[in-house]
Amino acid sequence: MAIETVHIVQAYVQGRGKGLKAEQQVGCKTAEDARRKAERLAPLRLGVVAFSVSADTEMGDYDENPTILFKAGQLPPPWNEEG
Repeated sequence: MAIETVHIVQAYVQGRGKGLKAEQQVGCKTAEDARRKAERLAPLRLGVVAFSVSADTEMGDYDENPTILFKAGQLPPPWNEEG
């Protein structure tokens, strides 16, 4: 079991009705890269979140408590919760 920290950017665009549609997640090498990429995408998408999470990528197991690096715009739960 190889636990590692992964850094992910998730952007959202307009879905059906008032819903949001998730775009393909983008993996980044560092937390700083993820934050910068999310900041650049923020004006171009309805919502964007960058986060880091511990994961066993071989097994597909991800920690349920990601660390939010950056978030902006309209986001679905659980990203839209204050915290």
